[in-house]
Amino acid sequence: MKHGVRPRATIALTALLAACVTLTACGGGNSSEAAAETSAKPPVKPAVKEPIVATYDGGLYVLDGATLKVAEDIPLKGFNRVNPAGDDRHVMVSTAAGFQVMDAVGRRLTDVEFKGPKPGHVVHHAGRTVLFSDGTGEVTVFDPADLGDTRPKTTTYDSAAPHHGVAIQLANGELVTTLGTEEKRVGITVLGKDREEITRSEECPGVHGEATARGEAVVIGCEDGVLVYRDGVIKKVKSPTEYGRIGNQAGSDESPVVLGDYKKDKDAELERPEQVSLIDTESGTMRLVDIGTSYTFRSLARGPHGEALVLGTDGKIHVIDPETGDITKKIAALGSWQEPLDWQQPRPALFVRDHTAYVSDPSGKKLLAIDIESGKRLASTELPTAPNELSGVKGH
Repeated sequence: MKHGVRPRATIALTALLAACVTLTACGGGNSSEAAAETSAKPPVKPAVKEPIVATYDGGLYVLDGATLKVAEDIPLKGFNRVNPAGDDRHVMVSTAAGFQVMDAVGRRLTDVEFKGPKPGHVVHHAGRTVLFSDGTGEVTVFDPADLGDTRPKTTTYDSAAPHHGVAIQLANGELVTTLGTEEKRVGITVLGKDREEITRSEECPGVHGEATARGEAVVIGCEDGVLVYRDGVIKKVKSPTEYGRIGNQAGSDESPVVLGDYKKDKDAELERPEQVSLIDTESGTMRLVDIGTSYTFRSLARGPHGEALVLGTDGKIHVIDPETGDITKKIAALGSWQEPLDWQQPRPALFVRDHTAYVSDPSGKKLLAIDIESGKRLASTELPTAPNELSGVKGH
């Protein structure tokens, strides 16, 4: 081999090494950027067990359902409302722009949103969740099992006119939805799977709110009673007084009786009622129960065995036997309180899941968990800001 002359293999190896160095140098910035992007992603946070969600002025608290420890504080401007989404992970948040899906277990708001002005009622029944947009009258139906980081498949129905309404889809695919305009609400229509009208009733002035009872009987509130839709027939159950408004109801699969509020002073600026209504969907009758204290639209719930529960302004949860109307016990929860004139202002709220009653205390900035059977306080927590609305995921 002559001096100064390198073999071809040596030359090739040197070129290959040089190329590798060059590639490494060129790719070094990209690797650093990729690492930076990876490190910039928020870490996955521990799951929240059986989460409870409470709204406050400017945000949402996500709490552990057993300890009531605040797992996450999520800023969100505006007056926001919360409802169960229908599964054991998500909650629907009603914002100024529409319904936004919250992953409560993952303690975060997702990017999934059902846009629409004036988002109203959220109803879950028979494996379907139904949203009603008051500003458009659009009804949106989806399977909550499909909720995640992408929008689930939906079906929609457009009401004849926008109004403050509500809708529910039954197990056979029928859709029960309200009739009305922005000026006047009059009743309900029942639509088949293909959305052809099966029946309707316009005997429900001021129609508001819904609940289902055992046997899939649907109760819709009116200013003079309720409408009951059961087995293909709509029946009117009249109030015992000329004006007897029922606008908020709570039903249970364990009972044929629906719990409702009851207001009888049409001209009151803010009536603080002391009677509740019990509507028997099988007999088509209504019973009024005097609980001896006032309550609000956030006071009604049902227990695990169908008990009717009312959180009174005396600070107690009144437990009512829906069959007899007897008050079987009173569970001490809070001190006495008074309903504010503005309906958006915080007031104590009652949310029930399985055997636990969750009660908010805005004046004390607290949240309580109480066992319904024993009346024992299971947990309590103090919050930085007064809670307003209260909800959570469905129990496992």
